[in-house]
Amino acid sequence: MGITKILLIITTIVGLIISNDTVRAESPYRFFTWNITYGNINPLGITQQGILINGKFPGPDIYSVTNDNIIVNVFNNLPEPFLISWNGIQQRKNSFEDGVYGTTCPIPPGKNFTYIMQVKDQIGSFFYFPSLAFHRAAGAFGGFRILSRPQIPVPFPEPAGDFTVLIGDWYKTTHSKLKAILDGGHKIGFPDGILINGKGPNKESFTFARGKTYRMRISNVGLQNTLNFQIQGHVMKLVEVEGTHTMQNTYSSLDIHVGQTYSILVTADQPPKDYYISISTRFTNKTLKTIAVIHYENSSNSLSGIFTKAPTTVNWSMDQARSIRTNLTASGPRPNPQGSYPYGSINVTRTIMLVSSSAQVHGKQRYGVNSVSFVNADTPLKLADYFHIKGVFRVGSIPDEPSHKTMSLETSVMGADYRSFVEVVFQNEENILQSWHLDGYNFFVVGMDEGKWSQASRSQYNLKDAIWRCTTQVYPKSWTAVYIALDNVGMWNMRSEFWARQYLGEQFYLRVYTTSTSTRDEYRIPKNALLCGKAEGSEI
Repeated sequence: MGITKILLIITTIVGLIISNDTVRAESPYRFFTWNITYGNINPLGITQQGILINGKFPGPDIYSVTNDNIIVNVFNNLPEPFLISWNGIQQRKNSFEDGVYGTTCPIPPGKNFTYIMQVKDQIGSFFYFPSLAFHRAAGAFGGFRILSRPQIPVPFPEPAGDFTVLIGDWYKTTHSKLKAILDGGHKIGFPDGILINGKGPNKESFTFARGKTYRMRISNVGLQNTLNFQIQGHVMKLVEVEGTHTMQNTYSSLDIHVGQTYSILVTADQPPKDYYISISTRFTNKTLKTIAVIHYENSSNSLSGIFTKAPTTVNWSMDQARSIRTNLTASGPRPNPQGSYPYGSINVTRTIMLVSSSAQVHGKQRYGVNSVSFVNADTPLKLADYFHIKGVFRVGSIPDEPSHKTMSLETSVMGADYRSFVEVVFQNEENILQSWHLDGYNFFVVGMDEGKWSQASRSQYNLKDAIWRCTTQVYPKSWTAVYIALDNVGMWNMRSEFWARQYLGEQFYLRVYTTSTSTRDEYRIPKNALLCGKAEGSEI
């Protein structure tokens, strides 16, 4: 890239920052330039087409500190539109930058778009991923960490090292062929393997010094499967989940569901040698497994021992999930205890029950929520809302509870009032494990159990220290209940993290609305926003 073009880009970005209400001048800026290209990758022994960021698979980590302004200039060198979304980054008052098609116009081929966002009042471990056209099956994902400000104490000593660990199931079939299978109304079948940081079995390693403690930020960036994570001969101390410091329980293995991130501490307290990290699928008829290596410094002893089997029962996994709780005495992004928010004493103003299902619609496989299968509109919903464009979506096009009607196709949007406090119950009537995510928010996972949820189920809710996170699992033939304080105005994607189901309609948008036009409640549209569909030509 020539120096003239670089200077032009920098000048443009600085101008956008100065004129954009979404950033705060008093906080530091971190600049990233990403070139998105296709390239050959070989994670499972065959060469296939992957999506690279600056020539890398997976993409580079984003390192930041609470309240930093993040400026990511994305150049799309693919022959089709492209978008990056930020899993768990809350985009306070700014759903324009969320990076899913319901909020953000895709970056056209050969063009660029600059994401301008602030990691306001957040800490923790997250990841980013491509959100369009089944690109997630081709790469372009990476870690996103937000460190605490120096003056705010973290509830554990500084580790000797800090590793991003991206795990996920993977197909040898290219993403374009997988997309064609789904578009043809069929299912894509079972994955071919598991990757660790984009590498296959025995290809990834981490070096430890004996006696030192290390942090591992583990994100399940895969397409559908829960993965069990174990380290031979070592226990794992859980310290953070998707931005929340946890009670520091120790585990011999962890179930990490698709779309979730767990942060653990591991102490190298064993005799110096190589130890395996074993990762295997859970809740599937067929099992995939892979290993990575932890290598102790100054050791020449290679791997040995038997690959440990993961626990097999749903009850074991559910008990583990219930044991993951918020550390009420730890500070979060602000210097006050995380437990200062009394969510258990707030009156719930609305209960929403969500039931997903599978059906054939017009002879093709579809998935939906409360009998509605989502279809994209010709215009991002947030832009249609902002510019008052009619005919793009209808608020209330998905009901608050299952209707048990024949599945229909619609651009489903659920309305919600700003500053309301709602209960959402995910009822799973299927024999598979489900995983649900809400953009723009964390929620309190107050309860989960087998069977059907009823009002009596509230008697077992954890109303004191439930974990606060953005992605939750729902076990087969079971329910999970969450509480959400709707304090972030915008158009937010509620979706299945089972990516084929999301692609075929298992999602909707939650429109958190206020009549206020003050920037205290929601930022104005960014000056550099891409406009497409019926919003093209609108005046910003």
